[in-house]
Amino acid sequence: MATRKKTIKKAARPAAKNAFYAQSGGVTAVINASACGVIETARKHKNRIGKVYAGRNGIIGALTEDLIDTSKESAAAIKALRHTPSGAFGSCRFKLKSLEENRREYERLIEVFEAHNIGYFFYNGGGDSADTCYKVSKLSEEMGYPIQAIHVPKTVDNDLPITDNCPGFGSVAKYIAVSTREASFDVASMAKTSTKVFIVEVMGRHAGWIAAAGGLASTEDTPIPILILFPEVEFDEKKFLGKVDAMVKKHGYCTVVVSEGVHWPDGRFLADTGLKDAFGHAQLGGAATVIAGMVQRELGLKNHWAVADYLQRAARHIASKTDVDMAYAMGKAAVQFALKGHNSIMPTVERISNKPFKWKVGMAPLSKVANVEKMMPKNFITKDGYGITKKCRDYLLPLIKGEDYPPYKDGMPKYVRLKNVAVPKKLKGKFEL
Repeated sequence: MATRKKTIKKAARPAAKNAFYAQSGGVTAVINASACGVIETARKHKNRIGKVYAGRNGIIGALTEDLIDTSKESAAAIKALRHTPSGAFGSCRFKLKSLEENRREYERLIEVFEAHNIGYFFYNGGGDSADTCYKVSKLSEEMGYPIQAIHVPKTVDNDLPITDNCPGFGSVAKYIAVSTREASFDVASMAKTSTKVFIVEVMGRHAGWIAAAGGLASTEDTPIPILILFPEVEFDEKKFLGKVDAMVKKHGYCTVVVSEGVHWPDGRFLADTGLKDAFGHAQLGGAATVIAGMVQRELGLKNHWAVADYLQRAARHIASKTDVDMAYAMGKAAVQFALKGHNSIMPTVERISNKPFKWKVGMAPLSKVANVEKMMPKNFITKDGYGITKKCRDYLLPLIKGEDYPPYKDGMPKYVRLKNVAVPKKLKGKFEL
């Protein structure tokens, strides 16, 4: 009688954990390059990472279970993110409260992650995002649902600690340096009979990194009379007006680069509107008009002013190649670190040398990143408080070098619009923000 062979069933391999990626805060010219780095790298490890879900409009997408299935996008579309500005999945200015104030928000995140088998959390943003990422990693352990939370650095303000610089900053710096030089050429050509002073307002609440980039417009072979107003230096109206008057008398004109965060000795912002943003920060805007009024009223000099505003952070057409490469590298490294088992960390840029410029990817614990703001060092600002030193110039120059132009069609840059297909919801009920 023939004997039957016993069939041994193999235990089913547990499904690979999915990943959640979200963009937070003000977007940049290169934040999508980081998204590209995350998604392309994850796709190369499908045995370890299932799908990459993106939060529609940042962390709000996770709280409301409004997820985007990036697997529905073609490889070409994801690749095109590298040269597309803004936030492809939508960002938000929404700050989660502390665990003590609203534990329910964090528990909701874990519920959504568990419902969608999400084991990796990649949060692409600045200081507030690092704090959120850190809190999620701590709570997930407490709730017994492990999440590997990795913060992907991004901020035009360049104020995250430990990392040499922040992706997004190099491109803004390049835009401001170029725009300051071009506008200064314009003013110089008209100064004899028209405008004597040009004022440009740039971003930077507490740190003057972007304003400092305006100083790059002036070089030994192309000298330009430039005054920079930093948040790190208390504003002295009499001293400032004296500088403007002297420069105009000597050169016929001058350019003023003013950070939105410039403040009086008592701490009041020149541009304080009296309003607060979603993060509880004073809403700024109008420092340039305040300066223009002073120049007109006290010196009688004709002037023009401009606010770089969204233009400075959206200018992908003139992005720094160094910045683009770093942004992509941070997204790629975030996934690689997660696959190696790291948690509650942030990939960083470590500068090896200036000449030639060399850098590598490093790593920082979120406990040392969250709620820490990096200001301009004193030795980066000239003694008179209105310019940048050689040390600052040596730091900034490598970050704006290289061109990485997007493809053009009919004279316009060609950017990608993703399909952003929604993931079916699994949880019942509606979560109120």
